[in-house]
Amino acid sequence: MKAVVHVFLKPGVLDVQGKAVEQALHGLGWPAVGHVRVGRTIEFDLAAGDAAAAEAEVKAMCEKLLANTVIESYRVEVA
Repeated sequence: MKAVVHVFLKPGVLDVQGKAVEQALHGLGWPAVGHVRVGRTIEFDLAAGDAAAAEAEVKAMCEKLLANTVIESYRVEVA
């Protein structure tokens, strides 16, 4: 199975990278862009029998390693 994890800073946590991208977009002629947030995507293959077990396993990975749950939130997709 293929797993995709999307990790972003939680609302209220200052996203310095997102702010830099927003300012660069304004400087390049897109002044209507706002509230830019930058995150990361982690993709990997997982040997699992069913989607529910795979999703539970990936969530455990996120809680232990892939996301800092104090300041980040994550979304898991399993296909």
